[in-house]
Amino acid sequence: MKLVIGLGNPGGKYETTRHNVGFQVADELARRWGHDRPRRRFEGLMSDGTIRGERVLLLKPETYMNLSGRAVREASAFFKLALADLLVVSDDMALPLGRIRLRAQGSAGGHNGLTSVIQELGSDQFARLRIGIGQVSGERMVGHVLGPFSVEERPAAEQAIRTAADAVECWVAEGIDADMT
Repeated sequence: MKLVIGLGNPGGKYETTRHNVGFQVADELARRWGHDRPRRRFEGLMSDGTIRGERVLLLKPETYMNLSGRAVREASAFFKLALADLLVVSDDMALPLGRIRLRAQGSAGGHNGLTSVIQELGSDQFARLRIGIGQVSGERMVGHVLGPFSVEERPAAEQAIRTAADAVECWVAEGIDADMT
C-alpha cells in the first residue's frame, strides 16, 4: 500500500494558488484513477483505489499547510505504513516554474508543510516530489506563493502538474529508483 499526500491549503480561496500545486497534482491523479469520492478522514480528504495492482491512498490534508503533518502522521499510523510507502507532493519556490524534482529523503527546504510532516513523523526519510513555482524573494514571496499562476505561466504549470502525476504513477509502479532516472 502507498500513500500519496498532496500539500495545499483548503478552501476555494486557495484552490488555484501556486502553494496548492500539491493539491492540484492529487486532483489530477484522482481524475486519472477514478478516485472521485473522497472521504473526510485523518483531518483531510482521502480516497483510495488500486493502481497497477497496488493499493494507493490519496490524501489532501485540510489543516492548512503549516499543520499538514498531523494528517500524514494519523493516516500513516492507522494504515501502519513504512516511511518508504509515503510520497509528499508540494510546491517549491527554489525551482524554476515547471521543473519537478523527486527525492527519496531530505530536508524541508524552507517549506512549512514539509517541516510539519518531518516534525510529526519524526523523520525526513520519506519521498517528496517538488514542483517548481518560480523564484522570488523578499516581501513579494507571500503574494507569489499565495497568488495564482499568471495567464502566461498557466501552460507551464499545467504541464508540470501532468508530469508530476506521471512521476507519481511511476513511483507507485516501479519505486523511487526507477522514477529518479
